[in-house]
Formats: sequence, C-alpha cells, structure tokens
Amino acid sequence: MEKDTLRVIVSGGGTGGHIFPAISIANAIKEQHPDAEILFVGAEGRMEMQRVPAAGYRIIGLPIAGFDRKNLLKNFSVLLKILKSQRMAKKIIKEFKPMVAVGVGGYASGPTLKMAGSMGIPTLIQEQNSYAGVTNKLLAKSAKKICVAYDGMERFFPADKIIMTGNPVRQSLLNASISKTNAVKSFGLKPNVPTVLIIGGSLGARTINESILEHLDEIHNSEVQFIWQTGKFYSEEIKQRMAGYMPVPNLHVTDFISNMDHAYAAADLVISRAGASSISELCLLKKPSILVPSPNVAEDHQTKNALALSTKDAALFVKDAEAKDTLIQLAIKTVATKQLLDRLGENAGKLAFTDSANRIAEEVYKLALEYAGQNSDERRAQFATSTSVH
Repeated sequence: MEKDTLRVIVSGGGTGGHIFPAISIANAIKEQHPDAEILFVGAEGRMEMQRVPAAGYRIIGLPIAGFDRKNLLKNFSVLLKILKSQRMAKKIIKEFKPMVAVGVGGYASGPTLKMAGSMGIPTLIQEQNSYAGVTNKLLAKSAKKICVAYDGMERFFPADKIIMTGNPVRQSLLNASISKTNAVKSFGLKPNVPTVLIIGGSLGARTINESILEHLDEIHNSEVQFIWQTGKFYSEEIKQRMAGYMPVPNLHVTDFISNMDHAYAAADLVISRAGASSISELCLLKKPSILVPSPNVAEDHQTKNALALSTKDAALFVKDAEAKDTLIQLAIKTVATKQLLDRLGENAGKLAFTDSANRIAEEVYKLALEYAGQNSDERRAQFATSTSVH
C-alpha cells in the first residue's frame, strides 16, 4: 500500500439522506489518508451533482433512473438507461482503478457497485435504514462488508458481513459552537420562548406543510415559536397561500436551512420525517422529536425507523394520515412539558453512534489493503477478463 495511492469510488445519492453520509465518509477517508483519491458517481440531474462538487469532490453522473410503478411503458427506457449506466460505470472503474467501491444507496449505487464487484473490486455497502432497500439487498450478495445502523439487520444481510457503525452525520453539526440564545436570534426570534424546528427533509414534506397551514391561528395565538423549513419544492405555493394571512411573528418561514447546526441549537423540539440521516442527527444531538414518517418511500422504511425510536421512548410518533389534525397541537403541548422533553432527549442519546464516519473509513481502508495485497498479475487479469455487462 505504500506505493499505491488509496483510490475510492463513492456512489449513490438522490436525497440529502444519502448525500450527507456519503460526503461524511469521504471526509473521514481524507482525514485519515490525506493523499487518497476519491471519485463520486451519482445520477444525472439529481441533488448530488451540485452538493458533491460544493463539498470539494469530483463527481460523474450516470443516466440512471428508477422504475415507474405507475406507468409500466416508461420502464423500457429505464432498462436502457440501466444498461447504459452499467457500461459507463465499467469505463469509469477501468480508468479510475479504485481499490474499493462504497455504496450509500440511491439509483447510481446499483450499476456502480454491480460492475465493481464483477471486476474484482471489493465493495462496501452503507445501509442507513432499519429496513433494507431492494438495491442494497441485491448488492449484498457480492459485497465484502455491510455497515448498518440498526439491530436485527441479519434479516436482510449475511450476518458475517454486517458491521454495526451507525449512520454518519454532517460534521458541521458535531462541531457547532453557537449558543442557543444566538442560534434563536439568528432566525429573528426571541431567545426565551420555547422553539419548535420543523423540517421535512431537503425536498420538503407536503403533509407537514399542510399541518402548519391549517393551524396558523393556533400557532399565532400560542406562546411557542416555530422555525419552518418548507422545502424548495413547496416554497412558492406556500408564499402564495400565506400572502392573504396576517403576519405571524412567531413563525420563521424559509425554503431551505443551510446552517442546520444553528437550527438544531435553537430547537427545544424537532418535527421531522423519519429518514435515517435525520434520526441519526436527532439521536447524536439528543434532540426531543415528533416523527412523521413519509408513506411515499420504499418498503415503508420510515415507519420502521420511527418505531425503532418511539418504542424506546426516544421520540413521539404521528402517522402521516393523522398529522393534519394532531401534529401542531401535540407540538405545542410537548414543547411546554420539560420533563417529557428531557426524557425523550436522554433516551434518543442512548441510541446514538459516535464516530460513525471514521469507523466506516477504517473498514474501507482494510478492504483497500486486502485488495492491494493481491497479486498484481491477478488484478490485471481481472480487469482484462471482465468484458461483459451482466
């Protein structure tokens, strides 16, 4: 390994829940091995194509897309995109010559890790959810290691490949030094008033947004203040719908929060979807939360994520179908109950994993060492004989 530069492909994305852990893993690899070369492989037109370069890494986009379950005729073009993506992934791997390929979930990780495995490159999967996705279950067959964040994942993966690491979170959250008072002031709100942070993920959440819009009177009349991230997708519609309503001084509305460390520091209570990254952040920061799982996700994994906390008294759980009627009232009541907030935060903290990104980076390096230790002739033969796209 002394002569070889550590070269790693990181693949996946689609949402912040896949992208932020991927960048955290890459940062940890660079911190441990400053000379390492890291190449991201994402999906054209998806969020990672902007977020990854902004974090200082090179990314190549594949023309990959997911299957359309409502319009089966469109799936013929999806199959063509998958085949093209596999050919592109093979070319990328041949040119970059990675020692390891890491998959974090999302469309691009499928063809990238499939081709890497077929070409003799060791692969590592990072499964963020408590219920494994279809792509990762397929990739697990050839993966060398599978990093997970929940107990019981041997239901989906071979037990001897599983490593419990937890989910990496954004480094900026762990390094935050802002006080609660200054954090609240940064949103134009009052320091000594109970504060609820409402986040629906990087794209927003319609049900959570509707829950707020239908209870503006209660919010206005409450002794609670709210920081509301609407998501860029819903931003214009919400501006139009609120235009005719009286000003609500205790409601800070924004389409996207770039300084999430400030938002978490300001919050006494967080309302959130139950994506794996969000849950990992809430646990690590010991934040009391009300989780509203999205019903529009594969295998209903967000409900399973939420139950992993709510059954341990580490979060409150509101069904998506019931949120419009109950969410805001529950938030106003909960944030005023200090004993409940303390208990939820303490129990959430017990479920947290620290140093997840570094632990995954160490596993990546171990695989690279194994690969580098193989006979160089054998490695050349693997590249030369891997000709067909399976």
